[in-house]
Amino acid sequence: MTPLPRARRARPRSPRTPRGRRTLASALLALTCLATVTVPPLAADAAPTTSARERARVDTVPTPTLAWEPCELGECATVRLPLDYDEPGGASVDIAVTRIPARDQSRRLGSLFLNPGGPGASGAAFPLRATEWLGEEVLDRFDLIGMDPRGTNGSTNTQCFPTVARLDRVTGTLVGMSFPVTEAEEKSFVHAARRLAKSCAGFGKEVASAISTAQVARDMDVLRRAVGDEQLTYLGFSYGTYLGQVYANLFPDRVRAIALDGVVDPTAWVGTDATAQTPMSVRMDSATATSKALTEVLRRCAASEACGVPDPQATFDRVAQRLLAGPVTVADPEGAYDVTYQMFITTVIFSLYSDVGAESVPALAAMLDELQSSDLTRDARVDLSRRYSRTAAASLRRAAGYENTLEQVPAIMCTDSRNPRSPAAWDALANTEDTRAPHVGRYWLWNSVYCAGQLWGAHDEDAYAGPFNTVTAHPLLVVGNLYDPATSYEAARSTARLLPRSRLLTSTNWGHTAYGISPCATAHVDAYLLDGVLPAPGTTCDDAHQPFGR
Repeated sequence: MTPLPRARRARPRSPRTPRGRRTLASALLALTCLATVTVPPLAADAAPTTSARERARVDTVPTPTLAWEPCELGECATVRLPLDYDEPGGASVDIAVTRIPARDQSRRLGSLFLNPGGPGASGAAFPLRATEWLGEEVLDRFDLIGMDPRGTNGSTNTQCFPTVARLDRVTGTLVGMSFPVTEAEEKSFVHAARRLAKSCAGFGKEVASAISTAQVARDMDVLRRAVGDEQLTYLGFSYGTYLGQVYANLFPDRVRAIALDGVVDPTAWVGTDATAQTPMSVRMDSATATSKALTEVLRRCAASEACGVPDPQATFDRVAQRLLAGPVTVADPEGAYDVTYQMFITTVIFSLYSDVGAESVPALAAMLDELQSSDLTRDARVDLSRRYSRTAAASLRRAAGYENTLEQVPAIMCTDSRNPRSPAAWDALANTEDTRAPHVGRYWLWNSVYCAGQLWGAHDEDAYAGPFNTVTAHPLLVVGNLYDPATSYEAARSTARLLPRSRLLTSTNWGHTAYGISPCATAHVDAYLLDGVLPAPGTTCDDAHQPFGR
Protein backbone atom coordinates (compact mmCIF):
# COMPACT_ATOMS: atom_id res chain seq x y z
CA MET A 1 0.00 0.00 0.00
CA THR A 2 2.77 2.45 0.86
CA PRO A 3 6.42 2.77 -0.01
CA LEU A 4 8.75 1.47 2.64
CA PRO A 5 9.66 3.54 5.69
CA ARG A 6 12.74 5.57 4.97
CA ALA A 7 16.09 4.75 6.50
CA ARG A 8 16.16 6.44 9.87
CA ARG A 9 18.87 8.92 10.61
CA ALA A 10 21.64 7.47 12.75
CA ARG A 11 21.94 9.38 15.99
CA PRO A 12 24.72 9.64 18.58
CA ARG A 13 24.59 6.93 21.18
CA SER A 14 23.97 7.86 24.80
CA PRO A 15 25.96 6.30 27.64
CA ARG A 16 24.73 2.85 28.53
CA THR A 17 22.71 2.53 31.72
CA PRO A 18 24.54 0.96 34.69
CA ARG A 19 23.04 -2.30 35.87
CA GLY A 20 20.37 -1.97 38.52
CA ARG A 21 19.53 1.61 37.49
CA ARG A 22 16.36 2.78 35.76
CA THR A 23 16.34 2.53 31.99
CA LEU A 24 18.00 5.16 29.83
CA ALA A 25 14.65 5.97 28.22
CA SER A 26 13.03 6.63 31.60
CA ALA A 27 16.00 8.75 32.69
CA LEU A 28 15.84 10.86 29.54
CA LEU A 29 12.14 11.42 29.98
CA ALA A 30 12.69 12.54 33.57
CA LEU A 31 15.52 14.90 32.63
CA THR A 32 13.44 16.55 29.93
CA CYS A 33 10.41 16.87 32.23
CA LEU A 34 8.17 14.87 29.94
CA ALA A 35 5.22 13.55 31.89
CA THR A 36 4.50 9.82 31.82
CA VAL A 37 1.76 7.58 33.16
CA THR A 38 1.84 3.99 34.34
CA VAL A 39 -1.49 2.35 33.46
CA PRO A 40 -2.83 0.05 36.18
CA PRO A 41 -3.49 -3.59 35.28
CA LEU A 42 -6.99 -4.72 34.41
CA ALA A 43 -9.20 -6.16 37.10
CA ALA A 44 -9.41 -9.94 37.00
CA ASP A 45 -13.03 -9.89 35.88
CA ALA A 46 -12.20 -7.54 32.99
CA ALA A 47 -9.20 -9.45 31.68
CA PRO A 48 -9.48 -10.27 27.95
CA THR A 49 -9.06 -13.74 26.50
CA THR A 50 -8.20 -15.18 23.13
CA SER A 51 -11.30 -16.73 21.56
CA ALA A 52 -11.80 -20.48 21.68
CA ARG A 53 -11.64 -20.56 17.89
CA GLU A 54 -8.24 -18.88 17.74
CA ARG A 55 -6.92 -21.04 20.57
CA ALA A 56 -8.01 -24.12 18.63
CA ARG A 57 -6.23 -22.82 15.53
CA VAL A 58 -2.95 -21.65 16.99
CA ASP A 59 -2.38 -23.38 20.32
CA THR A 60 -2.74 -26.85 18.83
CA VAL A 61 0.31 -26.19 16.63
CA PRO A 62 3.34 -27.71 18.41
CA THR A 63 5.87 -25.16 19.60
CA PRO A 64 8.58 -25.17 16.92
CA THR A 65 12.25 -25.49 17.74
CA LEU A 66 14.26 -22.60 16.33
CA ALA A 67 17.58 -23.96 15.05
CA TRP A 68 19.49 -20.68 14.99
CA GLU A 69 22.52 -20.50 12.73
CA PRO A 70 24.88 -17.55 12.11
CA CYS A 71 24.03 -15.58 8.97
CA GLU A 72 24.67 -12.15 7.49
CA LEU A 73 21.50 -10.87 9.19
CA GLY A 74 22.56 -12.07 12.66
CA GLU A 75 21.11 -15.49 13.42
CA CYS A 76 18.71 -17.20 11.02
CA ALA A 77 16.19 -20.01 11.26
CA THR A 78 13.34 -21.39 9.17
CA VAL A 79 10.07 -22.56 10.71
CA ARG A 80 7.43 -24.70 9.01
CA LEU A 81 3.88 -23.63 9.91
CA PRO A 82 0.41 -24.55 8.60
CA LEU A 83 -0.72 -22.97 5.35
CA ASP A 84 -4.24 -23.08 6.80
CA TYR A 85 -4.59 -23.05 10.59
CA ASP A 86 -7.92 -24.84 10.25
CA GLU A 87 -5.98 -27.79 8.80
CA PRO A 88 -2.74 -27.93 10.85
CA GLY A 89 -1.85 -31.32 9.41
CA GLY A 90 -2.22 -30.19 5.81
CA ALA A 91 -0.03 -28.10 3.53
CA SER A 92 2.59 -25.89 5.13
CA VAL A 93 4.64 -22.75 4.54
CA ASP A 94 8.21 -21.95 5.53
CA ILE A 95 8.70 -18.78 7.56
CA ALA A 96 12.13 -17.12 7.57
CA VAL A 97 13.08 -15.76 11.01
CA THR A 98 16.09 -13.79 12.23
CA ARG A 99 17.41 -12.86 15.65
CA ILE A 100 19.95 -10.42 17.03
CA PRO A 101 20.48 -11.40 20.69
CA ALA A 102 20.19 -8.84 23.47
CA ARG A 103 23.61 -7.34 24.21
CA ASP A 104 23.18 -7.76 27.96
CA GLN A 105 21.80 -11.27 28.42
CA SER A 106 21.91 -11.01 32.22
CA ARG A 107 19.25 -8.27 32.06
CA ARG A 108 17.31 -9.60 29.10
CA LEU A 109 13.57 -8.80 29.20
CA GLY A 110 12.54 -11.01 26.30
CA SER A 111 12.11 -10.59 22.54
CA LEU A 112 11.08 -7.54 20.54
CA PHE A 113 9.31 -8.46 17.29
CA LEU A 114 9.80 -5.89 14.51
CA ASN A 115 7.98 -5.25 11.24
CA PRO A 116 8.91 -2.50 8.73
CA GLY A 117 5.63 -2.40 6.81
CA GLY A 118 5.16 -2.46 3.07
CA PRO A 119 3.14 -4.67 3.04
CA GLY A 120 5.72 -7.21 2.01
CA ALA A 121 8.92 -5.52 3.19
CA SER A 122 11.46 -7.96 4.60
CA GLY A 123 10.91 -8.38 8.31
CA ALA A 124 13.85 -10.78 8.47
CA ALA A 125 16.26 -8.10 7.22
CA PHE A 126 14.82 -5.42 9.48
CA PRO A 127 16.47 -6.17 12.87
CA LEU A 128 19.97 -5.66 11.48
CA ARG A 129 18.91 -2.31 9.99
CA ALA A 130 17.20 -1.39 13.23
CA THR A 131 20.38 -1.72 15.28
CA GLU A 132 21.46 1.61 13.74
CA TRP A 133 18.68 3.58 15.42
CA LEU A 134 17.00 1.56 18.17
CA GLY A 135 17.61 2.85 21.68
CA GLU A 136 20.66 1.59 23.57
CA GLU A 137 18.62 0.07 26.36
CA VAL A 138 16.32 -1.67 23.88
CA LEU A 139 19.37 -3.23 22.21
CA ASP A 140 20.74 -4.26 25.58
CA ARG A 141 17.62 -5.92 26.91
CA PHE A 142 15.68 -7.39 23.98
CA ASP A 143 16.46 -10.05 21.44
CA LEU A 144 15.42 -8.47 18.15
CA ILE A 145 13.21 -10.80 16.12
CA GLY A 146 12.30 -10.39 12.47
CA MET A 147 10.14 -12.59 10.30
CA ASP A 148 9.36 -12.46 6.61
CA PRO A 149 5.56 -12.62 6.36
CA ARG A 150 4.29 -15.66 4.48
CA GLY A 151 4.20 -15.05 0.75
CA THR A 152 7.19 -12.68 0.81
CA ASN A 153 10.98 -12.54 0.67
CA GLY A 154 12.70 -15.48 2.41
CA SER A 155 9.47 -17.21 3.42
CA THR A 156 7.34 -19.35 1.09
CA ASN A 157 6.55 -16.96 -1.75
CA THR A 158 3.48 -16.29 -3.75
CA GLN A 159 4.07 -17.20 -7.39
CA CYS A 160 1.12 -16.16 -9.47
CA PHE A 161 2.73 -16.79 -12.86
CA PRO A 162 4.31 -20.03 -14.04
CA THR A 163 7.25 -18.23 -15.65
CA VAL A 164 9.26 -15.03 -15.27
CA ALA A 165 8.41 -14.13 -18.87
CA ARG A 166 4.68 -14.05 -18.11
CA LEU A 167 5.27 -12.00 -14.98
CA ASP A 168 7.38 -9.50 -16.91
CA ARG A 169 4.56 -8.87 -19.37
CA VAL A 170 2.50 -7.18 -16.66
CA THR A 171 5.44 -5.77 -14.67
CA GLY A 172 6.42 -3.49 -17.52
CA THR A 173 3.00 -1.84 -17.43
CA LEU A 174 2.25 -1.80 -13.71
CA VAL A 175 5.70 -0.78 -12.49
CA GLY A 176 6.88 1.08 -15.56
CA MET A 177 3.76 3.24 -15.75
CA SER A 178 3.35 3.55 -11.95
CA PHE A 179 -0.18 4.91 -12.36
CA PRO A 180 -2.35 5.82 -15.36
CA VAL A 181 -3.40 9.31 -16.41
CA THR A 182 -4.91 9.11 -19.89
CA GLU A 183 -7.85 6.94 -20.94
CA ALA A 184 -5.54 4.72 -22.98
CA GLU A 185 -3.21 4.30 -20.01
CA GLU A 186 -6.12 3.41 -17.75
CA LYS A 187 -7.26 0.66 -20.12
CA SER A 188 -3.73 -0.73 -20.31
CA PHE A 189 -3.26 -0.54 -16.54
CA VAL A 190 -6.55 -2.29 -15.78
CA HIS A 191 -5.80 -4.97 -18.37
CA ALA A 192 -2.44 -5.72 -16.71
CA ALA A 193 -4.05 -5.69 -13.25
CA ARG A 194 -6.69 -8.13 -14.50
CA ARG A 195 -4.01 -10.51 -15.77
CA LEU A 196 -2.19 -10.34 -12.44
CA ALA A 197 -5.36 -10.96 -10.43
CA LYS A 198 -6.44 -13.82 -12.68
CA SER A 199 -3.07 -15.54 -12.30
CA CYS A 200 -3.11 -15.13 -8.51
CA ALA A 201 -6.56 -16.77 -8.45
CA GLY A 202 -5.36 -19.51 -10.77
CA PHE A 203 -1.79 -20.76 -10.91
CA GLY A 204 -0.81 -19.01 -7.65
CA LYS A 205 -4.02 -19.47 -5.69
CA GLU A 206 -2.80 -21.92 -3.02
CA VAL A 207 -0.43 -19.42 -1.40
CA ALA A 208 -2.04 -16.17 -2.56
CA SER A 209 -5.31 -17.12 -0.83
CA ALA A 210 -3.59 -17.85 2.49
CA ILE A 211 -1.49 -14.76 3.21
CA SER A 212 -3.94 -12.40 4.86
CA THR A 213 -2.63 -10.31 7.74
CA ALA A 214 -4.49 -12.55 10.17
CA GLN A 215 -2.45 -15.54 9.01
CA VAL A 216 0.75 -13.56 9.61
CA ALA A 217 -0.49 -12.64 13.09
CA ARG A 218 -1.10 -16.33 13.82
CA ASP A 219 2.41 -17.15 12.62
CA MET A 220 3.76 -14.44 14.92
CA ASP A 221 1.91 -15.89 17.91
CA VAL A 222 3.42 -19.32 17.32
CA LEU A 223 6.85 -17.69 17.05
CA ARG A 224 6.22 -15.73 20.26
CA ARG A 225 5.80 -19.07 21.97
CA ALA A 226 8.86 -20.46 20.20
CA VAL A 227 11.13 -17.71 21.57
CA GLY A 228 9.80 -18.33 25.09
CA ASP A 229 7.74 -15.17 25.66
CA GLU A 230 4.42 -15.37 27.50
CA GLN A 231 3.25 -12.14 25.88
CA LEU A 232 4.23 -10.25 22.74
CA THR A 233 6.43 -7.15 22.65
CA TYR A 234 6.19 -5.56 19.21
CA LEU A 235 7.21 -2.44 17.28
CA GLY A 236 5.56 -2.01 13.90
CA PHE A 237 5.78 0.70 11.26
CA SER A 238 3.33 1.69 8.50
CA TYR A 239 1.50 -1.50 7.36
CA GLY A 240 3.22 -3.17 10.32
CA THR A 241 0.85 -1.16 12.54
CA TYR A 242 -2.08 -2.98 10.96
CA LEU A 243 -0.41 -6.31 11.68
CA GLY A 244 0.06 -5.22 15.30
CA GLN A 245 -3.61 -4.28 15.60
CA VAL A 246 -4.80 -7.56 14.11
CA TYR A 247 -2.60 -9.45 16.57
CA ALA A 248 -3.91 -7.40 19.50
CA ASN A 249 -7.53 -8.12 18.60
CA LEU A 250 -6.98 -11.83 17.90
CA PHE A 251 -4.80 -12.45 20.97
CA PRO A 252 -5.68 -9.68 23.46
CA ASP A 253 -4.45 -11.51 26.56
CA ARG A 254 -1.06 -12.09 24.93
CA VAL A 255 -0.17 -8.40 24.56
CA ARG A 256 2.72 -7.11 26.69
CA ALA A 257 3.55 -3.97 24.66
CA ILE A 258 2.64 -3.08 21.08
CA ALA A 259 3.92 0.23 19.69
CA LEU A 260 2.45 1.46 16.39
CA ASP A 261 4.28 4.16 14.40
CA GLY A 262 2.97 5.56 11.10
CA VAL A 263 -0.50 4.21 11.76
CA VAL A 264 -2.95 2.47 9.43
CA ASP A 265 -6.60 2.99 10.37
CA PRO A 266 -7.85 -0.63 10.47
CA THR A 267 -11.46 0.15 9.61
CA ALA A 268 -10.30 2.08 6.55
CA TRP A 269 -8.01 -0.79 5.53
CA VAL A 270 -10.70 -3.48 5.82
CA GLY A 271 -13.82 -1.48 4.99
CA THR A 272 -17.34 -1.70 6.36
CA ASP A 273 -20.81 -2.21 4.90
CA ALA A 274 -21.05 1.56 4.56
CA THR A 275 -17.66 2.02 2.84
CA ALA A 276 -17.28 -1.18 0.82
CA GLN A 277 -18.11 0.62 -2.44
CA THR A 278 -15.17 2.98 -1.95
CA PRO A 279 -11.75 1.60 -2.98
CA MET A 280 -9.57 0.85 0.02
CA SER A 281 -6.84 3.17 -1.28
CA VAL A 282 -9.34 6.04 -1.15
CA ARG A 283 -10.60 5.04 2.30
CA MET A 284 -7.02 5.12 3.56
CA ASP A 285 -6.79 8.73 2.34
CA SER A 286 -3.04 8.78 1.89
CA ALA A 287 -3.69 11.27 -0.90
CA THR A 288 -4.80 13.94 1.58
CA ALA A 289 -1.76 13.23 3.76
CA THR A 290 0.60 13.58 0.78
CA SER A 291 -1.13 16.72 -0.46
CA LYS A 292 -0.89 18.28 2.99
CA ALA A 293 2.84 17.56 3.21
CA LEU A 294 3.52 18.75 -0.33
CA THR A 295 1.63 22.01 0.15
CA GLU A 296 3.42 22.63 3.44
CA VAL A 297 6.93 22.03 2.13
CA LEU A 298 6.29 24.37 -0.81
CA ARG A 299 4.91 26.98 1.61
CA ARG A 300 7.99 26.67 3.84
CA CYS A 301 10.23 26.98 0.80
CA ALA A 302 8.49 30.23 -0.18
CA ALA A 303 9.06 31.60 3.33
CA SER A 304 12.72 30.60 3.51
CA GLU A 305 15.70 32.46 2.05
CA ALA A 306 17.56 29.13 2.05
CA CYS A 307 15.21 27.61 -0.53
CA GLY A 308 16.06 29.84 -3.46
CA VAL A 309 13.04 28.89 -5.60
CA PRO A 310 10.75 31.82 -6.43
CA ASP A 311 7.04 31.05 -6.04
CA PRO A 312 7.59 27.30 -5.53
CA GLN A 313 3.88 26.36 -5.64
CA ALA A 314 3.39 28.03 -9.02
CA THR A 315 6.61 26.48 -10.30
CA PHE A 316 5.49 23.02 -9.19
CA ASP A 317 2.07 23.40 -10.82
CA ARG A 318 3.61 24.69 -14.04
CA VAL A 319 6.01 21.73 -14.27
CA ALA A 320 3.23 19.24 -13.56
CA GLN A 321 1.03 20.72 -16.30
CA ARG A 322 3.95 20.74 -18.73
CA LEU A 323 4.68 17.05 -18.06
CA LEU A 324 1.02 16.14 -18.49
CA ALA A 325 1.39 17.36 -22.05
CA GLY A 326 4.33 15.04 -22.64
CA PRO A 327 7.69 13.97 -21.21
CA VAL A 328 10.71 16.22 -20.89
CA THR A 329 13.89 14.84 -22.41
CA VAL A 330 17.05 15.08 -20.33
CA ALA A 331 20.55 14.39 -21.60
CA ASP A 332 23.69 13.66 -19.62
CA PRO A 333 26.99 11.93 -20.42
CA GLU A 334 25.27 8.54 -20.07
CA GLY A 335 22.66 9.35 -22.72
CA ALA A 336 19.20 10.87 -23.09
CA TYR A 337 16.08 9.74 -21.25
CA ASP A 338 12.53 10.98 -20.74
CA VAL A 339 11.09 12.29 -17.50
CA THR A 340 7.37 11.58 -17.51
CA TYR A 341 4.62 13.06 -15.34
CA GLN A 342 4.34 9.76 -13.45
CA MET A 343 8.08 9.69 -12.77
CA PHE A 344 7.98 13.24 -11.45
CA ILE A 345 5.00 12.68 -9.14
CA THR A 346 6.31 9.35 -7.84
CA THR A 347 9.71 10.91 -7.11
CA VAL A 348 8.02 13.75 -5.23
CA ILE A 349 5.95 11.36 -3.12
CA PHE A 350 8.97 9.29 -2.16
CA SER A 351 10.92 12.47 -1.37
CA LEU A 352 8.31 13.55 1.17
CA TYR A 353 9.15 10.48 3.27
CA SER A 354 12.02 12.40 4.91
CA ASP A 355 12.89 15.96 5.84
CA VAL A 356 15.96 15.99 3.57
CA GLY A 357 14.03 14.53 0.64
CA ALA A 358 11.23 17.05 1.13
CA GLU A 359 13.71 19.91 0.75
CA SER A 360 14.66 18.56 -2.70
CA VAL A 361 11.10 18.84 -4.05
CA PRO A 362 11.17 22.58 -4.89
CA ALA A 363 14.65 22.21 -6.41
CA LEU A 364 13.48 19.30 -8.58
CA ALA A 365 10.53 21.34 -9.83
CA ALA A 366 12.74 24.36 -10.51
CA MET A 367 15.25 22.26 -12.43
CA LEU A 368 12.57 20.77 -14.67
CA ASP A 369 11.01 24.22 -15.10
CA GLU A 370 14.25 25.44 -16.64
CA LEU A 371 14.45 22.68 -19.23
CA GLN A 372 13.66 23.87 -22.73
CA SER A 373 15.45 21.16 -24.70
CA SER A 374 17.42 17.95 -24.28
CA ASP A 375 20.85 19.55 -24.04
CA LEU A 376 21.17 19.76 -20.23
CA THR A 377 24.39 18.08 -19.13
CA ARG A 378 25.04 19.52 -15.67
CA ASP A 379 25.32 16.47 -13.48
CA ALA A 380 24.28 18.20 -10.26
CA ARG A 381 20.89 18.94 -11.79
CA VAL A 382 20.49 15.66 -13.61
CA ASP A 383 20.96 13.63 -10.43
CA LEU A 384 17.62 14.76 -9.00
CA SER A 385 15.61 13.86 -12.08
CA ARG A 386 17.37 10.52 -12.49
CA ARG A 387 16.38 9.29 -9.05
CA TYR A 388 13.08 7.76 -10.11
CA SER A 389 14.29 6.30 -13.40
CA ARG A 390 17.12 4.50 -11.62
CA THR A 391 14.74 3.22 -8.96
CA ALA A 392 12.32 1.96 -11.58
CA ALA A 393 15.10 0.28 -13.50
CA ALA A 394 16.27 -1.46 -10.33
CA SER A 395 12.72 -2.65 -9.64
CA LEU A 396 12.49 -4.17 -13.08
CA ARG A 397 15.85 -5.90 -12.88
CA ARG A 398 15.31 -9.63 -12.40
CA ALA A 399 17.32 -12.03 -10.33
CA ALA A 400 18.12 -15.43 -11.82
CA GLY A 401 14.85 -16.85 -10.50
CA TYR A 402 11.25 -15.71 -10.04
CA GLU A 403 10.85 -12.51 -7.99
CA ASN A 404 7.38 -11.81 -6.62
CA THR A 405 7.76 -8.17 -5.53
CA LEU A 406 4.94 -7.08 -7.84
CA GLU A 407 2.27 -9.51 -6.70
CA GLN A 408 2.85 -9.77 -2.95
CA VAL A 409 1.42 -6.32 -2.16
CA PRO A 410 -1.94 -6.82 -3.91
CA ALA A 411 -2.15 -10.36 -2.55
CA ILE A 412 -2.05 -9.00 1.01
CA MET A 413 -4.15 -5.87 0.42
CA CYS A 414 -6.88 -7.49 -1.62
CA THR A 415 -7.44 -10.49 0.61
CA ASP A 416 -7.72 -8.17 3.65
CA SER A 417 -10.07 -5.53 2.26
CA ARG A 418 -13.52 -4.90 0.81
CA ASN A 419 -13.71 -3.02 -2.49
CA PRO A 420 -16.12 -2.15 -5.32
CA ARG A 421 -16.90 -4.89 -7.78
CA SER A 422 -15.99 -3.15 -11.02
CA PRO A 423 -12.70 -1.43 -11.93
CA ALA A 424 -14.93 1.25 -13.46
CA ALA A 425 -15.27 2.59 -9.90
CA TRP A 426 -11.58 3.54 -9.98
CA ASP A 427 -11.93 5.18 -13.39
CA ALA A 428 -14.93 7.17 -12.18
CA LEU A 429 -12.97 8.54 -9.20
CA ALA A 430 -9.77 9.50 -11.03
CA ASN A 431 -10.61 13.14 -11.75
CA THR A 432 -12.28 13.59 -8.38
CA GLU A 433 -9.26 12.29 -6.49
CA ASP A 434 -6.84 14.46 -8.44
CA THR A 435 -9.03 17.49 -7.76
CA ARG A 436 -9.27 16.67 -4.07
CA ALA A 437 -5.51 16.01 -3.80
CA PRO A 438 -3.91 17.75 -6.79
CA HIS A 439 -1.29 15.72 -8.68
CA VAL A 440 -1.11 12.89 -6.10
CA GLY A 441 -4.71 11.65 -6.00
CA ARG A 442 -4.37 9.34 -9.00
CA TYR A 443 -1.17 7.79 -7.66
CA TRP A 444 -2.86 6.55 -4.49
CA LEU A 445 -6.21 5.73 -6.11
CA TRP A 446 -4.85 3.24 -8.64
CA ASN A 447 -2.81 1.45 -5.96
CA SER A 448 -5.76 -0.85 -5.26
CA VAL A 449 -7.46 -1.49 -8.62
CA TYR A 450 -6.29 -5.13 -8.45
CA CYS A 451 -8.79 -5.55 -5.60
CA ALA A 452 -11.91 -4.91 -7.69
CA GLY A 453 -14.32 -7.78 -7.06
CA GLN A 454 -14.45 -8.68 -10.75
CA LEU A 455 -10.66 -9.03 -10.80
CA TRP A 456 -9.41 -10.45 -7.52
CA GLY A 457 -10.33 -14.05 -6.80
CA ALA A 458 -7.71 -15.33 -4.32
CA HIS A 459 -9.68 -14.91 -1.12
CA ASP A 460 -8.64 -16.03 2.37
CA GLU A 461 -11.65 -17.30 4.31
CA ASP A 462 -9.74 -16.79 7.56
CA ALA A 463 -8.89 -13.11 7.00
CA TYR A 464 -9.79 -10.83 9.92
CA ALA A 465 -12.37 -8.08 9.43
CA GLY A 466 -12.73 -6.76 12.98
CA PRO A 467 -13.75 -5.67 15.48
CA PHE A 468 -10.71 -3.55 16.24
CA ASN A 469 -11.72 -2.30 19.68
CA THR A 470 -10.91 -5.31 21.85
CA VAL A 471 -9.63 -4.62 25.35
CA THR A 472 -6.06 -5.90 25.64
CA ALA A 473 -4.07 -7.08 28.63
CA HIS A 474 -1.87 -3.99 28.35
CA PRO A 475 -2.59 -0.76 26.44
CA LEU A 476 -1.07 0.01 23.05
CA LEU A 477 1.01 3.08 22.17
CA VAL A 478 0.00 4.89 18.97
CA VAL A 479 2.47 7.33 17.38
CA GLY A 480 1.46 9.80 14.68
CA ASN A 481 3.29 12.76 13.15
CA LEU A 482 1.62 15.78 11.64
CA TYR A 483 3.07 15.71 8.12
CA ASP A 484 3.31 12.00 7.46
CA PRO A 485 2.78 11.74 3.68
CA ALA A 486 1.47 8.16 3.66
CA THR A 487 -0.30 7.28 6.92
CA SER A 488 -2.05 10.42 8.07
CA TYR A 489 -2.10 11.90 11.53
CA GLU A 490 -5.89 11.59 11.43
CA ALA A 491 -5.48 7.82 11.04
CA ALA A 492 -3.36 7.76 14.20
CA ARG A 493 -5.97 9.78 16.08
CA SER A 494 -8.89 7.60 14.97
CA THR A 495 -6.95 4.43 15.79
CA ALA A 496 -6.12 5.68 19.28
CA ARG A 497 -9.80 6.46 19.86
CA LEU A 498 -10.73 2.98 18.67
CA LEU A 499 -8.27 1.02 20.82
CA PRO A 500 -9.39 0.86 24.46
CA ARG A 501 -6.90 2.31 26.98
CA SER A 502 -4.38 3.13 24.22
CA ARG A 503 -2.40 6.37 24.20
CA LEU A 504 -1.69 8.72 21.29
CA LEU A 505 1.77 10.28 21.09
CA THR A 506 1.98 13.22 18.66
CA SER A 507 5.20 14.25 16.91
CA THR A 508 5.85 17.23 14.68
CA ASN A 509 8.77 15.54 12.90
CA TRP A 510 8.73 15.40 9.14
CA GLY A 511 8.16 12.32 7.01
CA HIS A 512 6.85 8.81 7.44
CA THR A 513 7.05 7.54 11.07
CA ALA A 514 8.70 9.16 14.10
CA TYR A 515 10.84 6.58 15.91
CA GLY A 516 14.55 7.16 15.36
CA ILE A 517 13.81 10.65 13.97
CA SER A 518 12.42 12.53 16.95
CA PRO A 519 14.55 11.88 20.08
CA CYS A 520 11.53 12.71 22.23
CA ALA A 521 9.24 10.23 20.45
CA THR A 522 11.99 7.62 20.48
CA ALA A 523 12.48 8.00 24.24
CA HIS A 524 8.75 7.64 24.87
CA VAL A 525 8.51 4.49 22.75
CA ASP A 526 11.58 3.03 24.47
CA ALA A 527 10.12 3.72 27.93
CA TYR A 528 6.90 2.01 26.89
CA LEU A 529 8.62 -1.06 25.42
CA LEU A 530 10.97 -1.43 28.38
CA ASP A 531 8.80 -0.45 31.35
CA GLY A 532 5.21 -0.25 30.09
CA VAL A 533 5.17 3.50 30.75
CA LEU A 534 2.89 5.60 28.55
CA PRO A 535 3.27 9.31 27.78
CA ALA A 536 0.82 11.59 29.53
CA PRO A 537 -2.36 12.34 27.57
CA GLY A 538 -1.86 15.08 25.01
CA THR A 539 1.94 14.70 24.81
CA THR A 540 3.50 16.28 21.71
CA CYS A 541 7.14 15.91 20.67
CA ASP A 542 8.50 18.99 18.90
CA ASP A 543 12.25 18.41 18.73
CA ALA A 544 13.10 17.03 15.29
CA HIS A 545 14.69 18.79 12.33
CA GLN A 546 12.25 20.42 9.91
CA PRO A 547 12.52 21.20 6.19
CA PHE A 548 13.75 24.78 5.71
CA GLY A 549 13.91 25.24 9.48
CA ARG A 550 10.21 25.62 10.20
